[in-house]
Order: sequence, then C-alpha cells, then structure tokens
Amino acid sequence: MTRRAALLVASVTGFLAVALGAFGAHALKLQLEAHHARDLWNTAVLYHLVHAPVLLWLARGTAIATAPYLCFTSGILLFSGSLYALALTGIGILGAITPLGGLLLMAGWILIGLGGLRAES
Repeated sequence: MTRRAALLVASVTGFLAVALGAFGAHALKLQLEAHHARDLWNTAVLYHLVHAPVLLWLARGTAIATAPYLCFTSGILLFSGSLYALALTGIGILGAITPLGGLLLMAGWILIGLGGLRAES
C-alpha cells in the first residue's frame, strides 16, 4: 500500500465518521429513536471515529505497518458498518458480523503492541 493511498483511506474514514455522526444526530434522529437504535448508531460512530486517527497515524509513519492498517480498516468496515446497517434496517443477523469487526480491531492493537516490542529489542 502506498502512503498516498493510506492517507486517502484515513482521511475518508475520518470524514465519514464525522458525517455519519452528524447524519445520525440530525437527519436520522427520529428514525433511530423509533427503532430504539440510537445507541447502536452512536456505538458505531464512536468506534469509527476512535480508529480513524489510528489509520492516519499508521499512514504517517516511516513505514506503513500494513497488517495493523488492514486490520483497523477491515475492523471499522465490519464493526461499525454492521452496526450502522443494523440500526437502519433492524435485520438482526447483521449483529453476527459485529464481533468479527471487533476482533479485527483488537488484532490491530495487538499488532501495534507487538511491533513496539520488536522495536525495543
């Protein structure tokens, strides 16, 4: 992955996190409240927004750590994406995808930690 592509993905991810947060708070507010899905949407936005700067940080490093970058990108898509879809549709089976995204996010953090341990050796 090139640095340019990584920075583009990171910036689009951050933009979408803020845009979807605002969209949920304003345009979708009544729909989310009617389906009791506001907490789902807010959780999706939180994890999306927290991990967007991590992508930026990884993209700005001296060498892009591809494995954690891909874990975080895929994790955001699966974790937050499934929660966004679940909140909008109410299709319960989408909730089965969410833990896979969570595992990918955790794997990204573990890979960063292991990289730090290797750097210290």
